[in-house]
Amino acid sequence: RRAVPAAPAAAAPEPVLVGASGAADPLAAEAVDQPDHDPSRRLLLARGAAIFAGLTAAGTVGYGVRNALGPPRLDRVQIPLAKLPRGMDGLRIATVSDIHLGPLRGRAHTERIVAMINRLDADLVAVVGDLVDGSVAELGEAAAPLGDLRSRYGSFFVTGNHEYYSGVEEWVREVDRIGLRVLQNVRQEIRTPAGVLDLAGVNDVTAAGTGLAAPADFAAALGGRDPSRPVVLLAHQPVAAVEAAKFGVDLQLSGHTHGGQMVPFNLAVRLQQPVVSGLGEVDGTKVYVTNGAGFWGPPVRVGANPQITLVELRTP
Repeated sequence: RRAVPAAPAAAAPEPVLVGASGAADPLAAEAVDQPDHDPSRRLLLARGAAIFAGLTAAGTVGYGVRNALGPPRLDRVQIPLAKLPRGMDGLRIATVSDIHLGPLRGRAHTERIVAMINRLDADLVAVVGDLVDGSVAELGEAAAPLGDLRSRYGSFFVTGNHEYYSGVEEWVREVDRIGLRVLQNVRQEIRTPAGVLDLAGVNDVTAAGTGLAAPADFAAALGGRDPSRPVVLLAHQPVAAVEAAKFGVDLQLSGHTHGGQMVPFNLAVRLQQPVVSGLGEVDGTKVYVTNGAGFWGPPVRVGANPQITLVELRTP
């Protein structure tokens, strides 16, 4: 008997899409053949995303401009100092930095800051650098309201790096004439009925030259003092605490960072300064950094509002 060859296997039938009526649906079949790709829809989505991003950026910048040009926020912080005499508990230091008087910030800006500080009825006022971005001839009138600052034991000033771009010797004389004591690598005894505190100040760490433009001299400001007394150091840049800690400084008050001011400057600041905003510590020295009451560069502040700080010293 001859073997009968097997019949070839039948090819699998093509799938047929049917409609609700059970009949073949040519539109459904066409949908399978065509990819889900609509260039006009993609373009619409891309344009929508770009518009959304633009509106978000514009809103953020608008918010930042309003913050930068608006009034400083008042913050209060309590800082315990181990050596503070019991009777001096609660001593208050109104602290402001980076006022940055200049083309966009004039006399009205200074008057607003002075009015805010005077309402605090502070024991001391500390202006920790970067007051101006211009010469005395240009901005002397704008700085004049600082002469109206009120406090029980005096108002004090240390230079920031921007004073060295603006004629530091003239500004030191002008600030002193207005009525603030300029602490240039020196210290001042603050005597109260309940005890004594040393208040020291150093020039900005980037200063160079001689005389009024001499660089920071920590030994001159802090050496040979009574170690049983608490000492508060005014220094524009937080990084000064690296040297200040070697002299047993209890607290350093600084500015310079603007609290970061805005992205991406906040990232760069963290690479340069040990504390960017608020209270920190460097080698046993407490460092408080205020965000500043003005701005530098574009008038934008996002995430770091302008600030005046009332520092209240407490006994542990």
